[in-house]
Amino acid sequence: MMSSTLNNTADLTVLEGVTPYDTALALQQAAVAKRRAREIPDTLMVLEHTPVITVGRNADDAGIVASLDVLEGQGIQVRHTDRGGQVTYHGPGQIIGYPIIDLRARGLGVRAYVSRLEETMIIAAQTLHVTAGRQQGIVGVFCDQGKLGAVGVRIANGISYHGFAFNVAPHLAHYQHIIPCGMADIPVTSIAEVTGMSPSIRASRQAVIDAFEVVFGVHLLTSTR
Repeated sequence: MMSSTLNNTADLTVLEGVTPYDTALALQQAAVAKRRAREIPDTLMVLEHTPVITVGRNADDAGIVASLDVLEGQGIQVRHTDRGGQVTYHGPGQIIGYPIIDLRARGLGVRAYVSRLEETMIIAAQTLHVTAGRQQGIVGVFCDQGKLGAVGVRIANGISYHGFAFNVAPHLAHYQHIIPCGMADIPVTSIAEVTGMSPSIRASRQAVIDAFEVVFGVHLLTSTR
């Protein structure tokens, strides 16, 4: 069993390639149980998903405007989840961060934690030459062209899971199949669309990791799967 003393190190698990949503969820759930038992330190999982629409626990399928036949034809799964938030899309070209953190040990309430996830994406966007920020009363990260990053979390007995999604170069047309986060009037954009360039996923992932370290004041010890 690991020491319960909190320090400024945390684990980083990078999943290479694209990971099915069900696989990542199972890994998260296992990590949550281990973190609760103090068998592992705080952990950040970073990955890309195969195409999937996820529906938050307070949402319903009304946020999906395409038929299941259309989605199936484009290789897009649908999953109902226990995270907060509405309906969103994940897919290749989007950096996903799933922090498994003992918020009580770090003295973080839910609002402060969500704010830190937003700040992580804001700093990462700046590194990638895009100015981003928040909109009052709306969770997420935005730039002049639209929404750049989403947050949807679940806290169970003080341990966080699910997390944030940062749009580097996803297939934005897939967002037309949903009402993203319940906001039909705010377009979804990406680093690639805003800059007109093709950013490196590896470099973008590192920008997110570096920003997370700064915002949470931790040093991430990397393992790759």
